[in-house]
Amino acid sequence: MAPPIYSALIISLGLGTTMTFASTHWYLAWMGIEINTLAIIPLMAQNHIPRAIEATTKYFFVQATASATLLFAGISNAFLTGQWDISYTPYTLTSTLITLALAMKIGLAPLHSWMPEVMQGLNLLTGLILSTWQKLAPLYLIYQIQPNNPNIFIALGLLSIIVGGWGGFNQVQLRKILAYSSIAHLGWMILILSFSPPLALLTIIIYILMTFSLFSSFMLTRTTHINSLSTTWAKIPILTISTPLILLSLGGLPPLTGFMPKWMILQELTKQSLCPLAIMAALSSLFSLYFYLRLSYAMTLTMPPNNPAGTLPWRLNPRHKTLPLALTTTSTICLLPMTPAIMSLMPF
Repeated sequence: MAPPIYSALIISLGLGTTMTFASTHWYLAWMGIEINTLAIIPLMAQNHIPRAIEATTKYFFVQATASATLLFAGISNAFLTGQWDISYTPYTLTSTLITLALAMKIGLAPLHSWMPEVMQGLNLLTGLILSTWQKLAPLYLIYQIQPNNPNIFIALGLLSIIVGGWGGFNQVQLRKILAYSSIAHLGWMILILSFSPPLALLTIIIYILMTFSLFSSFMLTRTTHINSLSTTWAKIPILTISTPLILLSLGGLPPLTGFMPKWMILQELTKQSLCPLAIMAALSSLFSLYFYLRLSYAMTLTMPPNNPAGTLPWRLNPRHKTLPLALTTTSTICLLPMTPAIMSLMPF
C-alpha cells in the first residue's frame, strides 16, 4: 500500500474515533463509527490473499448489521423522546437495542463469533488495531448509555469472560487466542462499567498496554502459530523472558500489572454486595489463565525442532522500532506497586 494512502487511512481512523468522542448527537456518533469501519477495511484487505479477503468480508457484513441496528435504535429513540441526545435513552427497548448493536461491534459474547475468524485472516498490525483502537468509540457510547437496569451489562460481561476463556482452550493459532483474550478482557470492562466507570477506564488503559506489548513481541518474531514460539530464543533471546511475563500479566497473576484491574474490580463487586458474581468472574478467569500458561510453557520449556544447520534464524535484526515495546512491556510488568498512587489520582 502506498504511504500516502496508508497515512490517510490511519488519519481517518483517528478522525472517526475523535468524532464519536466529541459527539452528543446520535447521528454524528454513528457517522464517526462508520468512518472508523470504512477506514480499517482497506487495511484489512491490503494482503491480497483469500483468507484476508474472507475476513474483510465477514467484518464488513457484521459491522454493517450492527450499524444498521444502531441507527434504527437511535432514530427510534429520537422518535420516542423528541431529541437526539446520546445520554438520554429512557426507554428500555431502545437502550437494549443500542447496547446489543455496540456489543456486536466490539465482539462481546454472545455476539462474538465473528471476532476469532476475522482476526485469523489479518496480519498482526491490523489485528492490533482491531483489538484496541476499534473498541474505543463503541465502548464510549456504551458508557454514555448507562441503562437504568445494569443486568444486561452484567450478563454480557460475565458471558464474555466465560466464552473468552473457554474458546481459547484448544486453539493453536495465536491470532485466535488473542481474539478470545480480547473478548474476555472486554467482559471485565463491561462487568464493572455500570458500577465504576473510572475503574473501567483504568482496565481499558492497562488492557491496551498489555495487548500492544504482546502483539509487538509477536511481530518482532513474526510468530503466528504456537509451535513457532519455541524458536523465539534463537531469534530475539530477551523476548523469551519478557513475553511469558506479558502473558502472565494478561492472565492477571500477581505481582504483575494485569492483577491490578481484576483485583480492584473484584473488590468493587464485593462492595456492591455482588459476591456470587465476583466469585464467578474470578473462577471463569482461570480458563483464560490456562491458555496463557500454555503459551508461556510453549515458549520457555519446550525445545525447538531440530533444523539443519544454517536454516534456523539466529538473532534477526528487528524490522520494527523496539522502544515502544520496551516501554509498554515495562508498564505491563511493573505497575502493580503504583496501585495506591493510581487509586489516589482516579475518583473510584
